[in-house]
Amino acid sequence: MDSLTHIVLGACIGELFIGKKAGKRSLVMGAAAQSLPDIDFVASFWMTPTQDLIAHRGITHSLLFVLIVTPLLAWLADRWRRPHNIRFSIWLWFFAAELGTHLLLDCFNAYGTGLLEPFSHRRFCMHAMFVADPLFTIAPAIIAVLLFFMKRDFKRKRWATIAIGWCVFYLGIDIFNKSIVEGAVQRVARQEKIEYRRHFTTPTPLNNLLWYVVLEDDKGYHIGYRSVFDRKPHIDFTYFPRNDSLLNPVRDLEELKDLFIFSQGYYTIEREDNYLVFNDLRFGQRVGWYKPRAGFVFHYYLQRPYGNNMVVQRGRFANWDKAAFMSMLHRIKGE
Repeated sequence: MDSLTHIVLGACIGELFIGKKAGKRSLVMGAAAQSLPDIDFVASFWMTPTQDLIAHRGITHSLLFVLIVTPLLAWLADRWRRPHNIRFSIWLWFFAAELGTHLLLDCFNAYGTGLLEPFSHRRFCMHAMFVADPLFTIAPAIIAVLLFFMKRDFKRKRWATIAIGWCVFYLGIDIFNKSIVEGAVQRVARQEKIEYRRHFTTPTPLNNLLWYVVLEDDKGYHIGYRSVFDRKPHIDFTYFPRNDSLLNPVRDLEELKDLFIFSQGYYTIEREDNYLVFNDLRFGQRVGWYKPRAGFVFHYYLQRPYGNNMVVQRGRFANWDKAAFMSMLHRIKGE
């Protein structure tokens, strides 16, 4: 998830666990604790872009990290600013909840989280939430700000509970909407006799109502969009060939090996201005619901490594304008 979501939700969890005894310091401690797994961004200063892609959400997002760091943080907090009346067990549950919530939220979106590092490099992702969803974040953000200014006797714990409850409820909506889309995709594939070996569905930017659909066959991908409000019995798929043959001149690139791992095999290759471009399909297209042949958000220049800074973020909101936004609203409504 985005950093703001981790900060404000972490603050609300901090209030719930230790707010009564630690006061407003609980908000700061909660925000810091939940943001801690993202300390892996520091590694980017010593790594190539593709190495950084694999390292991010790796060991610091693992269950092992939580098991080791939770008692260490609890011990440090217990010894900080003594005397205090917070039991060591409360510190343990507080830090476990913060770190565990961070890992759980990150598993909901497309990037993938290395829960089993370093024993397994498998990445876990449910493809159930876009990396930044304003409706998910708005309640904990507002309440975290209010808690910072509220007096201690103003039912602060109740407000924190409401914020966390909203997040749990919203995650339930994400899962419910995904189940609707998954059912529709399976029906359409059977009716249109589309044979595929694996697939995924994931939300389009900033919402959980319009979903991006990818069906993989032996040579490429059927890509389309489905709204939870769609009633039509079909999905308008556009086919993108994988174009593996274009990789022959660059098969030995170390970056390419990293990209194969990172993309989990969902990729296409294309030429752009005489350069080969590697597209990771998991992050969607730039306004693909509006222009079916639109380029992909994640694209890596295989023969121009100096142009690959911030490769995940590049193009995420490129080509957005009023027409594209209105098209998304119409598409969400099933039009």
